Amino acid sequence: MNDTLPSRILGSTGLEVSTLGLGTVKFGRNSGVKYPNQFDLPDDEQIRQLLAQASDHGMNLLDTAPAYGSSEERLGSLLNNRKHWVICSKTGEEFTSGESYFDFSAQHTRASVERSLRRLQTDYLDIVLVHSDGNDLNVINESDCLETLARLKETGHIRSYGFSGKTVAGGLRALELSDIVMVTLNTSYQEEIPVIEHARALNKGVLIKKAFASGHAVLKGQPSQTVQQNLRAVLEQPGVSSAICGTINPQHLEENIAAAIQIG
Repeated sequence: MNDTLPSRILGSTGLEVSTLGLGTVKFGRNSGVKYPNQFDLPDDEQIRQLLAQASDHGMNLLDTAPAYGSSEERLGSLLNNRKHWVICSKTGEEFTSGESYFDFSAQHTRASVERSLRRLQTDYLDIVLVHSDGNDLNVINESDCLETLARLKETGHIRSYGFSGKTVAGGLRALELSDIVMVTLNTSYQEEIPVIEHARALNKGVLIKKAFASGHAVLKGQPSQTVQQNLRAVLEQPGVSSAICGTINPQHLEENIAAAIQIG
């Protein structure tokens, strides 16, 4: 069996992404998260091996964020072959002293992207998404965050931009103003499918978060079967380019990759 992940074009961005992306919140943060089990942060060598494992199977999409603790900085120092990776980071949410706060102003958006560039030790970001606080329409309509990202795209600091939201109304509005949406989709939550369908009609990119419901979905039944069922529900949805799945467990990564390869 082919051991390389298939890839798909991300809307009209021109970016080609593996159908499975690696979420990296667990690289840099283990407090204030919603995973079912506690965990220790991996050391540098564990991250290197995980990145090599992912790369060897053709995975090229990495998802990080300023709110993921030290994730950006660790990736910046540990990534090899920058050109292989499509790096998605975010702006809007900060996590300090165990709590999140949000700032969607133009000044903060620009400063956040510039800081991500420094931390990731790169001169461009492939994708930057607005990390919504859940008040999606207010964030989009009452702040300059998307407009600021559009200007950063014009200057070449970022290649594409979009919105990681929590509502159908926000996702639909974001599609009018950006390149990509990141939406939640799994076997127990499908409310945002209208956003995916509209994105497909507009040829906009769709990334999926919480395909395993932050790990809770995999606790039920046989793990390998559950992984397959959850990923199939996501990757067979027309318009979806990639599912972001976070793990620091090499066995889980291998199972996720095998399932995604089988789905095609």
